[in-house]
Amino acid sequence: MTKTEYMKLLSKKLRRLPKEDYERAIEYFEEYFADAGPENEQKAITNLGTPEEAAKELIMNLAEQNADEPPQTVRRGMSAVWVGILGVCAAPIALPLALVLVILIACAFLVVFCFLLSILIAGVSVAAGGIISVIAGAAVLFRSFADGLCNLGFGLSCFGAGLLFTYGSILLFGWTVRKLSVFLGRITKGGRKK
Repeated sequence: MTKTEYMKLLSKKLRRLPKEDYERAIEYFEEYFADAGPENEQKAITNLGTPEEAAKELIMNLAEQNADEPPQTVRRGMSAVWVGILGVCAAPIALPLALVLVILIACAFLVVFCFLLSILIAGVSVAAGGIISVIAGAAVLFRSFADGLCNLGFGLSCFGAGLLFTYGSILLFGWTVRKLSVFLGRITKGGRKK
């Protein structure tokens, strides 16, 4: 995205502001890009975030500023009311969406954790079943050699498969935790890379 495209999207998002606030905001962003220079244009865009984020933050800041400072004129007071209305309208949409996003991420983590735990429990169960089969095979070996040998072989193969399954699930768990932490880090940074 270029500076021109960014400013065009930003001006669309800020067009509902009172004229004075709109002009100050556009002037601020123009100065920000001018200070950054053409060579740092992409870095400036990354630092500002998306035009939607920048507009939302500016509207919320103006609403807070207007709430703290009493307006000097009736016209300015109406502008403050308008900015306050825009801020209030932005908050009920942003807060529930953020809450839903947090709940969805928590549910996804819980599902992944339960899935990995079930794989681990299955591996341990197969290994434990293999141990029981080896013990049973050793006990039966002296009564019926063929049955005992079959149970020993089955038990050893189950024990080996259970160990491999358990080890694989532990490796999968470690890999998943690393990937989820990277994903969570990207979400908390707004999807931007440093």
